Amino acid sequence: MQNKPSKMRIAVGMSGGTDSSAVAAMLVDQGHEVIGLTAHMWKEGSRCCSLEDVERARSVCDFLHIRHYVVNAQELFAEKIVDPFVEGYVAGETPSPCIQCNAFIKFGFLLTRAEQLGCDAVATGHYARVEQDAAGFYRLFCAKDPEKDQSYFLHRLNQYQLEHLLFPLAEMPKPEVRAYSKERGLPIVSRGDSQDLCFIEEGKLAHFVEQRDDSVAVEGDIVDHQGRVVGKHAGLHHFTVGQRGGLGVALGERMYVKRLNKEENRVEIAPRPGVLSNVCLVRDGHWIHTEMEQTIRCVVRPRYRSGGSAATLTVLEDKAGIRIQFDEPQFALAPGQAAVFYHDDEVLGGGWIDSVLEEDSSSDQPNQCVEENASI
Repeated sequence: MQNKPSKMRIAVGMSGGTDSSAVAAMLVDQGHEVIGLTAHMWKEGSRCCSLEDVERARSVCDFLHIRHYVVNAQELFAEKIVDPFVEGYVAGETPSPCIQCNAFIKFGFLLTRAEQLGCDAVATGHYARVEQDAAGFYRLFCAKDPEKDQSYFLHRLNQYQLEHLLFPLAEMPKPEVRAYSKERGLPIVSRGDSQDLCFIEEGKLAHFVEQRDDSVAVEGDIVDHQGRVVGKHAGLHHFTVGQRGGLGVALGERMYVKRLNKEENRVEIAPRPGVLSNVCLVRDGHWIHTEMEQTIRCVVRPRYRSGGSAATLTVLEDKAGIRIQFDEPQFALAPGQAAVFYHDDEVLGGGWIDSVLEEDSSSDQPNQCVEENASI
């Protein structure tokens, strides 16, 4: 377990929602000196990070009789989150902005501000678990509640960040958190769980991307698995790998987006078997505490809601990337999405899917999760 003092000055990253509000109340009840810290990140029609959320957080802090600080993170959020997000869609990828927001904003920018305010740690309402091992390394694990586990989104945190973070909800299921908040009388307005792409109005993703880079709105072909042009599209940013609805084609069988071909500006579609792949290459690999040197066996989650699949990871020559060979074919591996590596319930690290290769049946790897004595 983390070796933390019994009483600390703790900044709680507050969004005005149930989870972060419950965390603030719990830490107050435990006798810690608590302050609320809210980042104002976006303003253009966002569904969170807005001024309304700032006021919700302030209301909870007033109820708990703790100080509330608001920090302006709009410039950094645009630079580190929004601009790369748009660039990803321009490149024909499906970005994962929440992961970068955690690394750069919630546990980067806010941690720095908390330290400037004399805080010993930052606590949030994330569902994940951090432990310190006998060698002094901080390790990241899944939360007790698998339905709420957010470890996938935290895989790019570094040792310094993990050392100074607290996740009080790690062992609590969501219904228990709601019950505590109600019993405590917290002034929370139910709004459901926060959504991905919180800075974009629902249903307006393509419009948002076009507003920030109109070069994406270029008409091109929709091509089937036999190379036939079967339709037209108004820009690759309207699609994502694995998408079935909204293709605007009727071919007598269910078709899915297989690839967004940026070079030829075309959407390639195929029946479901044609969207399966065993192999992908990952860039910008990040390891929680021990960097992989050669080859390991582990479980890989290629998207948030994936249960994970056994795979072999191999570091490419000159550490130019990581090759993932799945034991079983995976549906809709999407460039730009994160592939996160696990050993049981521990997060080893992860990276960004860079390219997807055709099925490779040459591997004869055993169907197991992690080899004993693997370099993890």
